[in-house]
Amino acid sequence: MKYRSDEKGFTLIEIMIVIVIIGMLVGFVALNLVGQSDEAKHTAARVQIENFGSALTLYKVDNGVFPSTEQGLRALIEYPTVGTQPKKWREDGYLSKKQIPKDPWGYEYIYVSPGLHAGYDLTSYGADNAPGGDDIANKDINSWEIDE
Repeated sequence: MKYRSDEKGFTLIEIMIVIVIIGMLVGFVALNLVGQSDEAKHTAARVQIENFGSALTLYKVDNGVFPSTEQGLRALIEYPTVGTQPKKWREDGYLSKKQIPKDPWGYEYIYVSPGLHAGYDLTSYGADNAPGGDDIANKDINSWEIDE
């Protein structure tokens, strides 16, 4: 078979350059999406803590106190059987869903009442599930810092 010099087509080098460029673009997009995923989870945790805050405020309005640490957030969906019994607990509870969601990383929220910063303290430790953390994925989300 004889090749002609005027045939059209891509050379191996041109194809490799295109593959490298596509690889760089995919890598760049993937890095940006990973960062946005962490930011989205951080925002979701803040929203969940705000929602718990609304439910806890309703609980306090009805019963005069926040649920104790021992009663925990469960007191928002089930009548507490330990600690001080609520006076006017709502039959349907205080959350529309009858479950206590975990934080966006799959961990339990940390609830303490009375809290050190307010009537209650509610925290998600982030992706590392440990106090502290500097980057967006591992930074703690605290109820007393939500409005800052």
